Amino acid sequence: MNKKKKPKKNGLFGEILSTTVLIVSICVLVISIYQLVMMLAPYYSGGKEYDKVKKMAIRDKDDTDKVDNDAGDDGFKVDFDALLKMNPDTVAWLRFDEPSVISYPVVKSADNEEYLTKTFSANDNKLGTIFMDMRSSSDFSDQNTFIYGHNLQVGGEMFSQLNDYASEDFYKEHPYFYIYTPNKGRLTYQIFAAAVVNDQSENYKIEYSTEPEFADYLEMCKNSSNYQTDAKVDSSSKIVSLSTCTNVNEEDRFLLQGVLVEN
Repeated sequence: MNKKKKPKKNGLFGEILSTTVLIVSICVLVISIYQLVMMLAPYYSGGKEYDKVKKMAIRDKDDTDKVDNDAGDDGFKVDFDALLKMNPDTVAWLRFDEPSVISYPVVKSADNEEYLTKTFSANDNKLGTIFMDMRSSSDFSDQNTFIYGHNLQVGGEMFSQLNDYASEDFYKEHPYFYIYTPNKGRLTYQIFAAAVVNDQSENYKIEYSTEPEFADYLEMCKNSSNYQTDAKVDSSSKIVSLSTCTNVNEEDRFLLQGVLVEN
C-alpha cells in the first residue's frame, strides 16, 4: 500500500515567500501611484484654475462682447474689471507670443511671499501666481520693475518655459513680450538681456540713486547676458526684469530683462 507523500516544507515556504513578495510589491506600487497622483494633482488643478481665469478675462478680436477697460491694440484684450473683482491685487497681464503658455495675470502683495504658494483665485497651490516685487510701482513707472514666477519641474506652467530665452536663436524669433495694464493699455518690451545669475548678485538691484548708476546697472546686465541684442537701453529707459528659478542650483535664477519700446 502506497503511503501519501507529505508536502515538502521548502515548497510550502517558497509559496508563502512568493505570496508575501507579491503582496509587498503590490503595496509598494499602490503607494507609489498614490504619491505620484498627490504630486501631480496640484499641477493639474492649478492649470485648470488658470484656464478658467484666462477664459473669463481674455477677449480676442472675434469676441463681440463689450469690455469697458480692455487693453491692447493687437486683438488681445483683457477684462480688468473681471480680474479686479476676482482679485483686487491685480496690476497687469503678462503675455508672450512664444512660449505662448506664458500668459497670466500679474498681482502685487504687501510682501514677496504670499503668492509663492497661492493662486490668483486665492487657493493654496504650488503653482503660485506671477507677482510683482512689493517695492515696485504698480503702474510700471519705475526704472526697473521686477516680476517673479515659478519654474515648475512638471507641467510647464508659469515661468517654467522662460528659460527658452537662454537661446539666442529663440530670442531672434521672439524678441518681444507684452504687459497689459488697466490704465496704460499695452506696453511692449524688447529683450536686451538673458542670463543665469546668483540671486544675491547686482543684477537684482532695484533702486538707483542717480541716472549714471542706473546706466552702469544696465551695462552690467548686458555684459552678463548670454547674447547681445539690438535693443537700445540708457539711463532714461524703463525696464522689466522677469525672474525664475533654474532648478539646478538653489541660489541661481534665470533673469530675462526687457526694455520698454512702445506704450
